Amino acid sequence: MNYQTYEPSNDLKHFVNCYWTLEFPKEENPQKQTIVPDGHIEMIFHYGDLYKQYLDIGNILIQPRCFVIGQLTQPLEIEPTGETGIFSIRFQHYGFLAFATIPLKEMENKAISLEILFGKDGQDIEKKILNAKSTQHRIELVELFLTKRLVDIKTIDRIVKSTVETILTANGQTQIEKLAAQININRRQLERKFSSAIGLSPKQLSKTIRLQATLKMLLNKQFTSLTALAYQGEYYDQAHFIKDFKELTGFTPKEFYNNNLKLSALFYGTD
Repeated sequence: MNYQTYEPSNDLKHFVNCYWTLEFPKEENPQKQTIVPDGHIEMIFHYGDLYKQYLDIGNILIQPRCFVIGQLTQPLEIEPTGETGIFSIRFQHYGFLAFATIPLKEMENKAISLEILFGKDGQDIEKKILNAKSTQHRIELVELFLTKRLVDIKTIDRIVKSTVETILTANGQTQIEKLAAQININRRQLERKFSSAIGLSPKQLSKTIRLQATLKMLLNKQFTSLTALAYQGEYYDQAHFIKDFKELTGFTPKEFYNNNLKLSALFYGTD
């Protein structure tokens, strides 16, 4: 398995968190893998074989070859159908708004094809990326595509940006009412700004960031017990910790720790 990340150019760093690639050969008995919400919207290009995506019980779809996955508010189950080759753009929490063609809330938990989002431009960039012979060439192509779409730039809301930075600094351990009071805005206004710019409420993003920070400690074994891990994450109590953990991962902390979710681990603690 080969997973690599790459930095964006200075012109795009306020919008793009990173580029990443993932490659590994076909497995004889492929396993479902769980992707946990991290507060980022991603643009995915499958230059390898496609992935199955599991929806409700019994419902399976094949992901588009190239698509944008909206904000996740629940765990996403996927499974490779063959050899994996993925090139992806991970946007900043508030970064995709500048390129969006539909409201971000309408993209929640959905994989939407580039053709639907960008029309002929989406088809063109899809062909170019899939035909590119190297990661560096793919990065150059997608940066040109994104830069051209910044002509009608939507300014990043300074209140949203500063609030996201505060939530990240606090590892999601924040009270939204206090945050709103600090920046002299009422909670409903802040929620509307977040819904438009990120596709999540401040509370949802805080919950996601807190869990990501907790997962990072779990994966790095920076805890003495699961009870201590809940305390380190400043959850109200063990029941609150288990509830949030299962909502976003699909597992209890104990179940998660005892499972070898090797692909999922690549996407935890990305900030």
